[in-house]
Amino acid sequence: MAKQKVAEQFVDILVKAGVRRLYGVVGDSLNPVVDAVRRTSGIDWVQVRHEEVAAFAAGAEAQITGTLAACAGSCGPGNLHLINGLYDAHRSMAPVLALASQIPAGEIGLGYFQETHPDQLFRECSHYSELISSPKQMPRVLQTAIQNAVGRGGVSVVSLPGDVASEQVPERAGDHALVTTRPAVRPGEAELEKFARMVDEAKRVTLFCGSGTAGAHAQVMQFAERVKAPVGHALRGKQWIQYDNPYDVGMSGLLGYGAAYEATHECDLLILLGTDFPYNDFLPHDDDVKIVQVDVRPERLGRRSKLDLAIWGDVRETLTCLTPRVKAKSDRKFLDRMLKKHADALEGVVKAYTRKVDKRVPIHPEYVASVLDELADDDAVFTVDTGMNNVWAARYITPNGRRGIIGSFTHGSMANAMPQAIGAQFTDRGRQVIAMSGDGGFSMLMGDFLTLVQYDLPVKVVVFNNSSLGMVELEMLVDGLPSFGTANKNPDFAAVARACGAYGVRVEKPKHLAGALKDAFKHKGPALVDVVTDPNALSIPPKIRAGMVSGFALSASKIVLDGGVGRMLQMARSNLRNVPRP
Repeated sequence: MAKQKVAEQFVDILVKAGVRRLYGVVGDSLNPVVDAVRRTSGIDWVQVRHEEVAAFAAGAEAQITGTLAACAGSCGPGNLHLINGLYDAHRSMAPVLALASQIPAGEIGLGYFQETHPDQLFRECSHYSELISSPKQMPRVLQTAIQNAVGRGGVSVVSLPGDVASEQVPERAGDHALVTTRPAVRPGEAELEKFARMVDEAKRVTLFCGSGTAGAHAQVMQFAERVKAPVGHALRGKQWIQYDNPYDVGMSGLLGYGAAYEATHECDLLILLGTDFPYNDFLPHDDDVKIVQVDVRPERLGRRSKLDLAIWGDVRETLTCLTPRVKAKSDRKFLDRMLKKHADALEGVVKAYTRKVDKRVPIHPEYVASVLDELADDDAVFTVDTGMNNVWAARYITPNGRRGIIGSFTHGSMANAMPQAIGAQFTDRGRQVIAMSGDGGFSMLMGDFLTLVQYDLPVKVVVFNNSSLGMVELEMLVDGLPSFGTANKNPDFAAVARACGAYGVRVEKPKHLAGALKDAFKHKGPALVDVVTDPNALSIPPKIRAGMVSGFALSASKIVLDGGVGRMLQMARSNLRNVPRP
């Protein structure tokens, strides 16, 4: 039997680890691996136009499937383009294996053409980053990289010189056991007992949930009912916790709404469930509020706020163990007061949305998001660009337990929506995938719209085209600065889509919006809807400092500051039916 080459061995291990696609751009140092993919069943090469897109797509695929995904870049500039998407995947805990091919092994350290040191460059955005300099290191280095990515949740990078990839392995590789799933993590008995005592002693408990509540919706609801706790969430927790939630008090943070801020500050015990919420200013700093944090990543415990108890464990496993240990509470006063505050807060901002918004020209972006939410499939995946689109998605896309929402919610990169839609759509061509793109984000990586066309991926790109970098403009206004450098001179994006061979339509009037979206959704291939939206439609956080107000007073006397909240008001009103009336 002919011996394997290192590249063939590399690809075989990826297939055994469950990798079904390798996203990237071909190049000389990468050619041996790409050719091995061509000759191997069970794995496909996905040719993108920019390696950053490859990393974003792999990260999205990993988030959708929960399994390992992979991307690749050729030596030097090729693999350096991966770095932004890998940062996003790593901070999103998406298991991704990145192949950074390298210059010939004998030339490393000698200033060779395109020389970089990817094993060093990628260390900050990975759990593991190593160079394979000899065939003898295969398959152990790759196996270790895979187990780091899957077991720890994040990125691993393997640097492989092209000449080493073309060498034969010393002997035929045998089967190697690989870690492909993560275990459940249960807290210790002592921590659970202390946790239960703190809950029993507290009179007002609030839960604040992040992405770590994925798969734990039932456990969170059972616990909230037992202790009569309002439940708020961060943006990454929205899709996992907001639906079918009679204890919902909204979202906190810069994009927040409702009574989540009040609920986290007026309780005497705040429980942070699976959230690495980065905005310290929105968390309580009063010693009267005790804080418990539950997280599967121990290094995240206590890095945002001072904790009274740190719990290392999965949210689902922790609550399964904790709920039977705590005494059921009967006093609903705090919960009902927060539910009423939440409904009142939503009532207060809904006016800006309802006032003739379906006739306003330019089209109000909130109206676009609302119509999009109503027309999208019940199991649609939304990928959301960073910026104002995060606001519209947070306030208008209604989770139901089946929909998916992916964005660069922790890394905060521009241009993520369409690349992530590529990865999401490859996992299931029959599932509706909608990219909510800003004009700035879309135009930044617009070249990879051609990837949708090349693979006939039925992604629907909805461009919120306000010809500006809206969130950056808002940041300037908050600081009392005039907007500068934020205006975009855009083409007709629908015409660009048609020139690429896709379906494209431009919408300038609200009355044409629903029909345009329906037609795009019916189209079997890729489609783009270019919606011209109001550049003056901005949003502000639920809690505003005095300095922020003065900044707006100086710069934004005619800006629309308040926004609607879509179907969340209906949910809040529904939850209020359970509140006893005096």
